[in-house]
Amino acid sequence: MNPLSTVDSAPSGVSAWSVEVRRDDAALAEIRAEWTDLFGRCATATPFQAHAWIASWWRTYGRPGRLRLILVRLDGRLVAAAALLRQRRWLCSVLTPVGGDLSDFADVLVDETLAEPAARALADALAQVPGWQVVDLPETRPGSVAGVLLAEAWRGRHHLVPASLCLELPARDLDDLVAELPGHTRKTVRRRVNQLRRLGLDVRAVTADEAGRAVGDLLALHARQWQGRQVNPEHIRAEFARHLGAATGDMIADGQAELFEYRLDGQLVASSLAVVGRDLVGGYLYGADPDLRDRADITTLLLSDTLPLAVRRGCATMSMLRGAEPYKLRWRPVESVNQRVLLVRGGSPQARLYAAGVRARRAAVLLAKRHLPGLRALRDRLRRHPGGG
Repeated sequence: MNPLSTVDSAPSGVSAWSVEVRRDDAALAEIRAEWTDLFGRCATATPFQAHAWIASWWRTYGRPGRLRLILVRLDGRLVAAAALLRQRRWLCSVLTPVGGDLSDFADVLVDETLAEPAARALADALAQVPGWQVVDLPETRPGSVAGVLLAEAWRGRHHLVPASLCLELPARDLDDLVAELPGHTRKTVRRRVNQLRRLGLDVRAVTADEAGRAVGDLLALHARQWQGRQVNPEHIRAEFARHLGAATGDMIADGQAELFEYRLDGQLVASSLAVVGRDLVGGYLYGADPDLRDRADITTLLLSDTLPLAVRRGCATMSMLRGAEPYKLRWRPVESVNQRVLLVRGGSPQARLYAAGVRARRAAVLLAKRHLPGLRALRDRLRRHPGGG
C-alpha cells in the first residue's frame, strides 16, 4: 500500500478512528473486500458505488496520479469511503466521483449504524487532503449521504444545485402496477402484455461468466436500434464496451446486476441490463432488434422482468434512471430530482467562482426550459412567415 496519509490514535480501551488517503492506481483493486462489505452496510448505496462498477471505470478511464481514495476506519473496520479523482476545471482544482458521467448517481459510502459520526470523520478527512478547492458530486439522489450528512458535516460552504430528473416506480408486481393506471392507458398496456405473452419469448438471465459475450451482444443490438438516429457516442466506443463488460460480470457475481436476454425461435432479439443497489433496481441499458418493435412494446417487455427483479431483491424502488422520455411517462412514475453537491474549501476565490458558475449555469438551463415552449412557437411562426408582418 502507498497511503498519502494515515492518522490513527486513541487511548488504550477507546475506539480508534483512522484515516487513509490513497493515490496509487492499484488502491481500488486492493480494497475490494472492504469496499464491498461497506457497500452492504450503507442504506443509500446505489449500483454506481459498487466496487465492480468504480474499479472497472478506473481501469478503463482513470489517469495515473489522479485518484484520491479516502478511507475512514473505526477499530480497523471501514466505516466511510469516497472514491474521487482530481481534475482541472475552470481554473479550479476539483474532486469528482470515480465513475464520471456514466454513473446515474454519485455518492459516498458510510456505515448506516454509524452514519453521522462516520460522515463527520469523512468530511474532516476530505478537508485534510491537499491540492483541491471544490468537491463536485454531480448526481446525488434525494437522501444521499453526500447531500445530507456529508453536507451538514462540512465546515465550509456547501451548495445543493438541482440536477437531472429521474423517474421511479414502486417495486411491485406488473399486474398490480397496470391495475392502477388510468382506464385508457390500462387497456392499452394490458393489450401489450398479452401480446408479449402470445409472442412466447424465451427469457433468461446470463451468468457472470457469460457477461463479456452478453454485453457485446447487447451493445450490438443497442447500436442497431439507434441506427440512423443520434446515439450516445460513448455507447459505441470500445472503451465503454470494455468497462461495461468487466463491470457487469463482477456485479452479477456480487448480486449487483442482472442481464436478461430475450430469444425468439433461438435468435437473440433483445437484451436488458439492470443494476441493483441497496434499495433500488435501475434499468441501465438495453438493446432490441428493430424488427421486434413491430411485434412487441419494448418498454413493457423491459418492465416485465425489471419490476419482478426489484421485488425479489427486496428493493422499494424500480428506477428508470435519468431522463423523462415520453415512453416512460405512460406508467405514471414518480419524479425524483437529483442534486449536485458542491463542497467548497474556505479561503479559495477560485472555489467561490466555480460554485457561482455552476449555480448560474443551472439557473440559465431552468430558465430556458421554462421559456422553451414559447420560443419553439415563435420559431414555428417565423418559419411559416419568414418575411414578418
